[in-house]
Amino acid sequence: MGYQKKEIYSGAVTESMKGNFEKILELVNEDPKREGLLKTPERASKAMQFLTHGYDLSPEDILKGALFKEDYSEMVIVKDIEVYSLCEHHILPFFGKAHIAYIPDGQVVGLSKIPRVVDAFARRLQVQERLTDQILNCIQDTLQPLGVAVVIEAAHMCMMMRGVQKQNSMTTTSAFTGEFKNVETRSEFMNLINMRSR
Repeated sequence: MGYQKKEIYSGAVTESMKGNFEKILELVNEDPKREGLLKTPERASKAMQFLTHGYDLSPEDILKGALFKEDYSEMVIVKDIEVYSLCEHHILPFFGKAHIAYIPDGQVVGLSKIPRVVDAFARRLQVQERLTDQILNCIQDTLQPLGVAVVIEAAHMCMMMRGVQKQNSMTTTSAFTGEFKNVETRSEFMNLINMRSR
């Protein structure tokens, strides 16, 4: 059969959420018994569990699972990390990219762990500002590097589909620790993440 990725859901949570989604459909004047909507409450329940599964993850443990002693002491950048999250105010998606850097102080982390940390925090009800700080603090506290930089650029459906309905607006948040408080180091980071492949 080869590699298979399985999604596991709580049967009890799925059943409980199904009833709530059926009620929501009724409240917006839809018929949950209509053919096209028969399985929608179950699908919506499973989707919500997947979109918020970050509550069940420990970002710190993710990082601790791949720490390696290394003398490398220059900037390490992982950029253009896809971010998908739900705004806690309207439970609508916001999405974009995260750019993360750290300067090691005796140990490095497996590169795939940084995007996993982003997902662990993003797959919760969030605001972009808190998400930025949570990623920064997790990397700083767990790796104890000389500095961490996080920049997130995202589009928010709560601004695009409702409210002010500004489809082209982007929100940028940033946070820095240690060496990245230095203007030259921060500028180097910003220049590197703004470089695009030709």
